[in-house]
Amino acid sequence: MKRKVAGIIAVIALTASLFGNGVMASSGSKSQGYDWGRVKTVGGGFVPGIIYNPSEKDLVYVRTDIGGAYRWDKKTNTWKQLLDWVGYDNWNMAGVESLATDPVDPNRVYIAAGTYSNDFTDQNGVMLRSNDKGETWKKTVLPFKFGGNMPGRSMGERLAIDPNNNSVVYFGARNGNGLWRSTDYGATWNKVTSFTAEQNVKDYYGGEVGPVWIAFDATTGKKADAKHKKSAQTTKTIYVGVADTEQSIYKSTDGGATWQPVAGQPHEGFVPHHGALTADGKLYITYNSAIGPYDGPAWNGTKAGSVWKLDTKSGVWTDISPAVIAPTDASGVPSYPFGGLAVDPSNPNTVMVATMNMWWPDEHIFRSTDGGATWTSFWTMGEGYSRVNKYDLDYSQSPWLDWGRTSSPTDVEQNPKLGWMIGDLEIDPFNPDRLLYGTGATLFAADHLTALDRNNGDKVKVSVHAEGIEETAVLGLISPPDGAHLISAMGDIGGFRHEDLDKAPTMITNPYIGTSTDLDYAELNPNLIVRVGNAENKDARLGLSTDNGVTWTPASNAWTDTDGDKTQGGTVALSANGNTIVWAPKSASADQSRPVSYSNDHGRTWTASAGIPEGATVSSDRVNSSKFYAYADGAFYVSKDGGANFVKSVKAVNLPSKLNSKFKAVPGVEGDIWLVAAKDNTNTQSEYGIFHSTDSGATFTKLKNVQESAMIGFGKAAPGQSYMAIYINGRINGKFGFYRSDDAGRSWIRINDDLHQYANATQAITGDPRVYGRVYIGTNGFGIVRGDIAANKPKPGNSGPKEK
Repeated sequence: MKRKVAGIIAVIALTASLFGNGVMASSGSKSQGYDWGRVKTVGGGFVPGIIYNPSEKDLVYVRTDIGGAYRWDKKTNTWKQLLDWVGYDNWNMAGVESLATDPVDPNRVYIAAGTYSNDFTDQNGVMLRSNDKGETWKKTVLPFKFGGNMPGRSMGERLAIDPNNNSVVYFGARNGNGLWRSTDYGATWNKVTSFTAEQNVKDYYGGEVGPVWIAFDATTGKKADAKHKKSAQTTKTIYVGVADTEQSIYKSTDGGATWQPVAGQPHEGFVPHHGALTADGKLYITYNSAIGPYDGPAWNGTKAGSVWKLDTKSGVWTDISPAVIAPTDASGVPSYPFGGLAVDPSNPNTVMVATMNMWWPDEHIFRSTDGGATWTSFWTMGEGYSRVNKYDLDYSQSPWLDWGRTSSPTDVEQNPKLGWMIGDLEIDPFNPDRLLYGTGATLFAADHLTALDRNNGDKVKVSVHAEGIEETAVLGLISPPDGAHLISAMGDIGGFRHEDLDKAPTMITNPYIGTSTDLDYAELNPNLIVRVGNAENKDARLGLSTDNGVTWTPASNAWTDTDGDKTQGGTVALSANGNTIVWAPKSASADQSRPVSYSNDHGRTWTASAGIPEGATVSSDRVNSSKFYAYADGAFYVSKDGGANFVKSVKAVNLPSKLNSKFKAVPGVEGDIWLVAAKDNTNTQSEYGIFHSTDSGATFTKLKNVQESAMIGFGKAAPGQSYMAIYINGRINGKFGFYRSDDAGRSWIRINDDLHQYANATQAITGDPRVYGRVYIGTNGFGIVRGDIAANKPKPGNSGPKEK
């Protein structure tokens, strides 16, 4: 989906006001209060940034790449999502490029909101500012895009506040847009035209990565003194790290008026991921040959990264890179690729760094208490190709982190791992014995850090610290009429059987499918469930359960699998009685044929279906076990013989050219099908809206009371009604939101408000067939949202900005 953002000018002053709390009903439609929460997974995605406030204890934020930002709530010991109010029309704001908390006024916080800096969106970046720790926001649209989910997103922070004159805020922009500055607390922004640093490093979409971190020498300015009526003096000395392989560190000694490369800096061809300046004038920098977070240097004997220290008073640079601790078959590597960097604010000689993308056997977290002269790792190699851990890891909060496989503490490769994609780690400024670090799947806390310093056998205590963080990309949801209330298909972390909605589950395995793309259950026998997803080589892409998802068995692939095969899962449908599976896998290359196929023996053997294009979306009738349906490129197809043969519905015309989500048939009513689509700005001629068939897809009627809809699902019928409740994420009377219909689509009730919108929710929604009014919403980065009818009007939460 793309949306245009107008107004590209040198100085931006588009200030937005706060809007009121409460349920906002669209004109001409009813509304109903709902209580909103999350189905627990706990974690699930990349945490590229951790930002402590240096002035207020326990004030800490984390940012995510597609799932908003969070603030720690000490009272509840959970993380609070700050961007639930981001709506469908502004979905690009859900990715956070950078975040800054004010060291002078801890109530102030800034977010650079914008997910993509390439052609995935037409929306420009938005600078959000709050003076109540993120409870309410105002915004300024900048004349370029941000890249919260772009390569290099764990470098930083790009946002930085002057520690003396906190009205001054800097931001490092991508795609050649350079360095920007605000002098009025982020309301207006100007480009720093004197900053002309070369930026030769590009991401794999072709965009320049740009300035990635900013560090102030606080001793070169002064804070305001109200008692003596003295104004703040802006910090004079500023350092900026730029993604450039020749000259990457720049310095200003006149408050940003002029800039020059720092003399004597390393010229190793690396890029500076993080920079931290200590109170005694030491600038620490981690370097990496790649920008991350996925790409990383191979262990092929070449230098991969380094850690350097600059004494800013003497100008002397020192290579303080930790020595390699590696298994014997990787001993030829002279250095690690580094990412995260932390300096203890209470002791400038205590430094910690993390490797990044050491995919095997594990990442290293190093700690030094002598300014980098010596280092201690969280783990080392022991005798006989074994491992010695100096930490204990408690992952009970997220039991899925072991991916269904455990290991011995002495195994070289651990499961769960200490982490991967460790792009950021930070020491608590009020507790030097505590560290937070982000990984590709969660947020960890490491307590008892000083155990490393004593080396007396005590261990660091590592544990999941992600309660409240729900950062999953949900691709499919089913709510069977019996058994578990919810089963999910997710990107990157497979999927889950959510037997207890308030407790994180273990991951579905056997087969392990990293990204599950679809799942279905047999309407008349919900113990039978199938799921499909992406895998490689000869690995199974389909799993079958006969006990409602408790245990699983891999099925055969519906094609001749070979080494190097990257066929994706596509979509799947299970007949009402569970005897037949119809599977539409998705080919990974144009020269591979992956036809829609069916199986009558639980996936042991497959036969290609006739009359249906490859890559179609398939669903089953929920009453007649012989009927299957398919959609492809604006055409609808029907099979009446268990998926063996499909026939195109010639009278089913004027359908959308493509769908955002899976079309569905209504349980309990044969031939009752609902198909939805949202407006496609890349193809404005395509139809969109809600289309309903009551004759098994022979014809469809477009609803007139809904303009567009991204997804649709069904739940328990309202009291006194026989037809199931319908749930959509769609636009009615110009307002996009979540709606429920209790009368087969004749009228609609808006069930969310402007504080609960969850950005890009387009692929999965379902009601609960056992609880009237309950809806489960799959989001792209905000987890599985759960809504229930509120007994009373819900209390307001975060308030987002609204254009004047």
